[in-house]
Order: sequence, then C-alpha cells, then structure tokens
Amino acid sequence: MPKEKFQNVTTWVFDLDHTLYPPDANLFHGIQEKMTGYVMRELKLEYQEAAELRSRYWREHGTTLASLMLNHGIDPHPFLDEVHDIALDALSPDLDLVDSLHNLPGRRIVFTNGSKEHARRVTRARGIDGAFDAFYGIECAGFTPKPHRTAFDRVIELDGFEPGTAAMFEDEARNLEIPYELGMQTVLVGQKSDQAYIHHQTDDLTGFLRNLA
Repeated sequence: MPKEKFQNVTTWVFDLDHTLYPPDANLFHGIQEKMTGYVMRELKLEYQEAAELRSRYWREHGTTLASLMLNHGIDPHPFLDEVHDIALDALSPDLDLVDSLHNLPGRRIVFTNGSKEHARRVTRARGIDGAFDAFYGIECAGFTPKPHRTAFDRVIELDGFEPGTAAMFEDEARNLEIPYELGMQTVLVGQKSDQAYIHHQTDDLTGFLRNLA
C-alpha cells in the first residue's frame, strides 16, 4: 500500500454513486430509468429512442442533464428532483466505512454529478453522513459536470482546498484525469483502468482507507 503517497493529503474528495456504496445496490439503474422516462415525456420519444439518447448524452457531456440543458433548454431543478426520487432500501449502514472515513486526517467532502440532496440522502442511508464536512452536487458546479475542468475549478474554489494536498476517489476513470492534472492523488474505485492518470485502484474502499490511517 503506497501510504507515503498520501502523507500530505488534508482534503479527501469522494464521488458518491458506486463509490460510497457498492454497485450491486443498483441505485443507478433506478436513476437511469427515471431519466429515460423524463426524456420520453419531455422530448416525446419512445422508450428505446429515449434510452439511447440518454446514454449518448451522458457519453458526450458527462451527464444526461448537461446535454438536455444545452440542446433542449431543460430546467435542471425539476429534472434533478425527479430522477433522484428513488427508494434507498437497498442501502444499509456501514460501520466499518464510517470508522475508516473518520480516521482520515483533515477534511472529507463529497463531490457528485448528482444533486446535493441526493448525496445527503444516500450518505444518511449508509450512516456515513456525519463523516463529511461538506457536500457538493452538480448545482454547486453551475450544472457543469465532471469530467469538465470547470466543474472541478468551481468546487475547489467553493471549498477552498489546495489540489496538491487532496485525493480524489471515483468509480469513473475519465473523472480522474483533471484531478491528476491538478496534482491530486487519484484513486479508481471498483473499476480497472490502464490510464496513466490513475495513481491507485481498489475494489475495497474501506480496506484501502483503513490502510492509510
């Protein structure tokens, strides 16, 4: 474990979905279905066409919402409220993760392409909300999503941390390129990648954090 690589880290930045809870909770499937339904209704499309457009928009701009705003003038607030209105029954408190987070020195924040309220609800359901000093949703970044540089710049300015003393934990490799360029330690969670901008990879976030304390 490259513990020494994190010796100067005083800000710990965590993505939310598929990072602070396991993918098998399958929450994001529910969110995707809600997004597809929204696209169907607002753009008057059939299900398959709406699902393909939602996926293509995500690939092109980082989030479906960003493309809907750019191409169709969609109001982001009702969209975020609707697509994050999902049951969280699949989540349960994780006391080991709570302990691992609390043992990290410095500040701990959540930075998600979802909404700030979604981040609060999910971390509350996981029993880890008290481990974080701040929550930043896509609205905090002016609705510009990761992986765009502007999203990171806005959140860094809001929180006031120095990238050179920060680490970023993400489940999407493409969202770690800018943190790497900014001088942050980058950790890919639950996925594999051979990209040079990925410093570390893990399938066990709790164990990884425990070894850093």
